Amino acid sequence: MKKLGLLMLAVLMISLSSCGGDDANKAKDAAKDAVETTKEAAKDAGEAVKEAADKTAEAAKDAVETTKEAVAGVDGQGLFKSNGCAACHNVDKKTVGPAVKEIAAKYAGKKDDLVKFLKGEGKAIVDPANFGTMKPNLEITKKMTDDQVGAIADYMLSVK
Repeated sequence: MKKLGLLMLAVLMISLSSCGGDDANKAKDAAKDAVETTKEAAKDAGEAVKEAADKTAEAAKDAVETTKEAVAGVDGQGLFKSNGCAACHNVDKKTVGPAVKEIAAKYAGKKDDLVKFLKGEGKAIVDPANFGTMKPNLEITKKMTDDQVGAIADYMLSVK
């Protein structure tokens, strides 16, 4: 459609230029305007394509994360809640146990250490004095699969 419009404009410019004088100058000005308009349209189109590509990349990233969780077949937050963890660990504040945000901050970049702790193979680094309260609950996480414990650790570490 744009090509047809530009073609018609070019034909109009040629016919006007054949008349000579002011009409030729008007045709040249119209041609310059058409070129500028085309450049602006191309720039806008390029920006729209970049924006669409960015949105597509973000959607793909989200889809990958969702797929990873689906493939693993585990929902860390769901496991956290359904296995009683939330009874003692509030997201924002210390209750019986430390807040999930505090745990996430202490274990940032140390997922393997958090997994080891949840499997009963590592030491408590967040609230060692309160470890006795947590110890019986580790019997639950010790029986979980690696994927399940990893999903709980991923959930906890994602809380900011």
